[in-house]
Amino acid sequence: RKLMTINEIYAAVLALFAALTAGLVGSFALMKRMTLAGDAISHIALPGLGLGILFKVNPTLGGAVTLILGTILIWQLEKRTGIATETMIGVVFSTSLALGALITPKEDLIDVIFGGFAPLSTSSFLLGLLIALFIIWFIAKFKDKLIINLFSSDLGISTGINADRLNLYYLLIFSLTIILGLQFLGASLAGSLIIIPAAAARRFTEKFTPFLLTSALVSLAAVVAGLFVSRTYGLSLGPTVISAASFIFALSLFKRNA
Repeated sequence: RKLMTINEIYAAVLALFAALTAGLVGSFALMKRMTLAGDAISHIALPGLGLGILFKVNPTLGGAVTLILGTILIWQLEKRTGIATETMIGVVFSTSLALGALITPKEDLIDVIFGGFAPLSTSSFLLGLLIALFIIWFIAKFKDKLIINLFSSDLGISTGINADRLNLYYLLIFSLTIILGLQFLGASLAGSLIIIPAAAARRFTEKFTPFLLTSALVSLAAVVAGLFVSRTYGLSLGPTVISAASFIFALSLFKRNA
């Protein structure tokens, strides 16, 4: 095998940071019962990815714009209509999927949906690293508020937590996490790295902090395994990573409940 170039190393390092953030954010998503929303939200990036390809700009940037706009739209619609977040995500997801399929050139559709391993420029790497560090900082700073709001919104309000604003913040962090995974997992699989490691980690522990750390470790292990296997055998990175995560989840099913 050829040695990795510095730009390929950038891509590999950013993939590991994306795994770390996905594991952390996924823990809260599982507790909020919105793990399936991860798969749906990732598809909101499709129209932006397609427009980026059409206008020959960075597709990930286009996907990021539609993801953030879609997230704010979901939050606003939830507030104005009172319809559950999961329902609004489903509506926006279906619309985005249809628009993305119409806009994206057919020859690029597979790459957009399933991603791949591509070298990163220094600027793209630094931007991605900054986003990952911001997500980690957010989880560390707001962990207690998120936990309180999870278990009792009334208790959260009584302690001065603005539940609506915190929900928006979390949805935006959720979207930023998906943006990190878009390039190497694609719109179809980026949400899966949020869902599966958290589900596997929950099998190993009931305590929240160990659950948070285990989810991050499972996600990192899946990406490390995916990077190694895909590079060794010439397989597509996105499906390989998610297959590795699924294998770890399958192993977790053999753990007996206490």
